[in-house]
Amino acid sequence: MNVPHCWRGVAAVYLSAVHIIRSVRWSDDAEGVTIVDQRLLPERYVERDLRTLDEVADAIRTLSVRGAPAIGIAGAMGLVVSVLACRDSTRDAFLAAVRGAADRIRATRPTAVNLPRAIDRVVARAMSAAGSPADILAAMRREASSILAEDQAMCRAIGEHGASLFAPGARVLTHCNTGALATGGIGTALAAIYVAAERGLAPRVYVDETRPLLQGSRLTAWELSRAEIPVTVLVDGAAATLMASGALDLVIVGADRIAANGDVANKIGTYAVAVAARYHGIPFYVAAPTSTLDPATPDGAMIVVEQRPGDEVRRGFGTLTAPVDVDVYNPAFDVTPASLVTAIITDRGVVRPPYQF
Repeated sequence: MNVPHCWRGVAAVYLSAVHIIRSVRWSDDAEGVTIVDQRLLPERYVERDLRTLDEVADAIRTLSVRGAPAIGIAGAMGLVVSVLACRDSTRDAFLAAVRGAADRIRATRPTAVNLPRAIDRVVARAMSAAGSPADILAAMRREASSILAEDQAMCRAIGEHGASLFAPGARVLTHCNTGALATGGIGTALAAIYVAAERGLAPRVYVDETRPLLQGSRLTAWELSRAEIPVTVLVDGAAATLMASGALDLVIVGADRIAANGDVANKIGTYAVAVAARYHGIPFYVAAPTSTLDPATPDGAMIVVEQRPGDEVRRGFGTLTAPVDVDVYNPAFDVTPASLVTAIITDRGVVRPPYQF
């Protein structure tokens, strides 16, 4: 698939996000899941078809597909395609294959709530469906397609609610990637920016690189520049200095899981941004679909934080940047206390403290 060098004007934002950048969808023959391989951006735009359980699990684990909503969708669709080879088996054997594949996909990324929730939905539909394995597969496919459609609608609603917080010419900082690449629709935090731009509010965006995998500079800046929204990349350590300069009006980030009390798990570095924003009196907003809210987790201390391989830091993008045998602390996420969150933007509206989900 060829991506245009430049999408003209703000009116192109929705077209680019919904019709051009589709991070996860059914393959053309409906026998696989097509993803954008985000490891290769911004240098190359490559789509991959996932057709086996190994391919689905590997794509999620290696961040070929990433972003809490997107991995939930990819997991749900991937569960369907991973059991296609079992469609000629008995009903009991087929359901056993579904459960086994679900367990493996669910275990690939432990922090974001979207993945287990989406997997559980498809498994529940499989277990309740009547008929043959072919009938069960059809029911599973409908459920996975519903998860995608719901996410698209939620993204748009988040954008509408979030844009209401933008003044004309707002200068906004974001962290990691929360756009079309991370969801099934136009994004979460970036959805608010896209809608603000569509409304003529002309936001200017600053993007943390987001160490160590640079999702901000590689992905968010790539999305925004092609939507012709002004964007500036900065190293993570420069965010507090930028705030001190008076150059920011608000911060808006995404979330991978939000506990019942409003504590927010998001990409590592988010907590530091929230602390700096509070010190400088800058509103700190979190944008997330209701599927990211986890009332079963009472607070952030109960959130399991994924530890990533040390070589993501030692050998960033193939180059040795630390001693080969040095110990590495590489959590994928941190937890921002609810006390630092000005408001949470969901598809149902803007929620302010005290939080209780």
